[in-house]
Amino acid sequence: MQTLKSFFSLLILLSFSSVYAQYTEVINSNRPGVSKSAFSVGTGVVQLEAGAFTVNEEHVPLNYEVNGFGLDFAIRYGLLFEELELSLDGVYQNDTFTNNNAVIPTENSRSNMKNFTLGAKYLIYDPYKNAEEAKPNLYSYHANRKFQWKSLIPAVSIYAGANFDTKNNPYTAPDVEGVSPKIMVATQNNFNGGWVFVMNLIKDRIGSEFSDFQYILTLTHSFTPQWVIFGEAQGIKSDFYADNIFRFGGAYLWTRDFQLDANIAFNTKDTPSVFNIAFGASYRLDFHQDKKIDNGNGNDGNFKKKRKKKKKKKEEKVKVLDGFDN
Repeated sequence: MQTLKSFFSLLILLSFSSVYAQYTEVINSNRPGVSKSAFSVGTGVVQLEAGAFTVNEEHVPLNYEVNGFGLDFAIRYGLLFEELELSLDGVYQNDTFTNNNAVIPTENSRSNMKNFTLGAKYLIYDPYKNAEEAKPNLYSYHANRKFQWKSLIPAVSIYAGANFDTKNNPYTAPDVEGVSPKIMVATQNNFNGGWVFVMNLIKDRIGSEFSDFQYILTLTHSFTPQWVIFGEAQGIKSDFYADNIFRFGGAYLWTRDFQLDANIAFNTKDTPSVFNIAFGASYRLDFHQDKKIDNGNGNDGNFKKKRKKKKKKKEEKVKVLDGFDN
């Protein structure tokens, strides 16, 4: 396999982006969809996103069925810079493949990792950095919900990672094994009214004969501070497997660091047909610390601390003078 040499890379619960930082007051999860947001979790944040899903497939022309379950997970970590995020993603599947072509159907039990990827994402463009643009209008409810043309300019991240595939994996193409590169561009638009649109363009398992291209389009809407709904379309194109998968579902913010979610996934063909139900959760360990701002004049904003020091020095000086008077 060739060594990776070039780099390409929901925000569900955020209506307005943080200024100058990726960190948000509530958890920033990629679930319940499968797309990746353009923004990172923020420095000092360790985040786990995991779920379980059913597997139901039926291939009409080839007359076979697949039934089972799967587990997916992602571990995300904000490192060094607000724009940088490291992630480990994986999907495990365990199912029974039933061949109905014979007089007596034959069953074959299968299990393996469908995906296991280590990668990094970096935000290269953030249109929401300007503090004045990010401020809501405090005097007009309608102004805050009015469409703004500038919101059509998305935040853009690039992602580069490495897939780790085992030999004779029933879920991958015949020549896919070992390490292969994965690259992605992720964009994100935050619209007024709690609407967020995320787009991923992915080139996966580069270097193999069955390298695939994927696009993922995710639209989410937070209609209360706790509840979010979403719709998603995923297209997959390769010589090994091609499909268009649609997902619908929602998420509930239990606490600022814990989220629950559910969704259904299906396609519109019978080669094979797909219908899955998924449940998941996201949790973060928040060790984030805001950086101190120095504007160049020695003012770090600690006015109270400085006043206390000044007062203490003044009191000490008075005590010394009192001592001389005595």
